[in-house]
Amino acid sequence: MHQLTYGDIKAAADRISGHIRPVTLAPLDRGAIRTGHRDPLDDRPEQPCEVWLALEFMQHTGSFKARGAQNFIQAHRDAGTLPDAGITIASGGNAGLACAWAAQQEGVRATVFLPTTVPQVKAARLRDYGADVRLVGAEYAEALAACEEFAAGSGALASHSYDHPLIAAGAGTLLEEIHQQIPDLDTVVVAVGGGGLFAGVATAAQHHGIRTVAVEPTTCRALNAAIEAGRLVDVPVDSIAADALGARRTSAMALAAAQHDRVHSVLVPDTEIVHARQALWDHRRIAVEHGAATALAALLAPDQHVPDRDLPTCPRTTSRSYRPANGEKVCVVLCGANTNPRTLMNP
Repeated sequence: MHQLTYGDIKAAADRISGHIRPVTLAPLDRGAIRTGHRDPLDDRPEQPCEVWLALEFMQHTGSFKARGAQNFIQAHRDAGTLPDAGITIASGGNAGLACAWAAQQEGVRATVFLPTTVPQVKAARLRDYGADVRLVGAEYAEALAACEEFAAGSGALASHSYDHPLIAAGAGTLLEEIHQQIPDLDTVVVAVGGGGLFAGVATAAQHHGIRTVAVEPTTCRALNAAIEAGRLVDVPVDSIAADALGARRTSAMALAAAQHDRVHSVLVPDTEIVHARQALWDHRRIAVEHGAATALAALLAPDQHVPDRDLPTCPRTTSRSYRPANGEKVCVVLCGANTNPRTLMNP
């Protein structure tokens, strides 16, 4: 396993500079997010937490994945290792979009394997980027197996949705940009699927002394289960956010990043994910996919820091919500918006 380092992320930032859109941050209204119980020994004046939304869904292709895809292609182009057969990837949708877009920018062929359950809006957009789209199986794992077989037979360069150091390092550049805008940031909150975004963000955050809150659906918990077991394990995938966060197994890089002392794991039910997504629309007219709303759900969910009897837990880190402390500065990453806005209800 490649041990992801802060140096990898700095190299990625230099490599993709000018190829991606810098992230926009938007502050939430003071008092929009409740703070946690105060420490009785804390004699500082009471003040609300400060919370920003990182609008990464405004990135090329509608998600953070463009960062890793650009880093992957640029690194291979620099090394002279891009084959004539182009690149191939298996994806739940967003990574495929990013790969196809980055390939199109560089005049490279892209073949993208998707599960049949992917939203049609994503498959249609992939074709708009000129990708050869192949629908295989009901889950990401089946699409991945078909992609690997294709790469072996065609000579195409296989990328990955999340489990590759160049992909994770590219994703980590997001935290660098957030830190430049909020140098005294305390906490970054990020949704976790396979773990590429989390691994990159948590590695950069650790370097800067920033806490990372890793949020997953309760029924789609690859990273949390790995933390609990102390090793990579397969988990069932059954969540409204599964099209973006539905990895059966997290990456070794993500597990290594999760073992830092500044990482906190949160599991949220689908009901809270739906509520957070709707709240973004009702109060901000922001339409994001369920995977992106998962991060915000951790801050909006009711206080349930005592593990529920029916909830799989990791005693060291898991909770059902994240409640910022008095005066804490928090940034919530809204990582993607490739969704059907018709599924949002108008109040």
